[in-house]
Amino acid sequence: MHAEDEAQFQAFVQARWAHLVRTAYLLSGDRHYAEDLAQAALAKAYRSWRRVNRSENPEAYVRRILVSCNSDRFRKRRVAERLTAAPPEGTGADPTARVAQRELLLEALAGLPARQRAVVVLRYWDDLSEAEVAQTLGCSAGTVKSQAAKGLAKLRAYPGLGASEERGVPGARGVPGARGRRERLTTDHGGVK
Repeated sequence: MHAEDEAQFQAFVQARWAHLVRTAYLLSGDRHYAEDLAQAALAKAYRSWRRVNRSENPEAYVRRILVSCNSDRFRKRRVAERLTAAPPEGTGADPTARVAQRELLLEALAGLPARQRAVVVLRYWDDLSEAEVAQTLGCSAGTVKSQAAKGLAKLRAYPGLGASEERGVPGARGVPGARGRRERLTTDHGGVK
């Protein structure tokens, strides 16, 4: 790779690393795997950086690679993964209702099928349009709409999320990232606080 391409790639990684890891975390549900997933996507992008950089939207190109890498883990292993509700070791309990609600929402998100989870994450957390999500996932906008509707319905039906707005806690009815009501996840090295 030429020095100029190398510099552009490094600038891209520095600017987008946290965002890619956050997206990978929301897709996979595992903080450590999310970093591996982001690294794998960037390694693939590095190999063809000239083509990626020449595309209209390099970030969308790398995001598509990220989603593909996440899907590949299910194709290759065919091992059912079980995500736990408990956070990994080393995280302190946060007593605020917002953090508890976010954990409940992430647990519910982890229970969605991979395609619905990808649509919900890309559409509402990454705030992509239906067309952008369809392009990223290689499907039609109608598929994105139906998968988003099904995914949001499952989130609303998840115990503790559907009635959460009545208690004054941000919940699934206003999924973080949804249009008009933006709650950003804060990241610490790509993980959710």
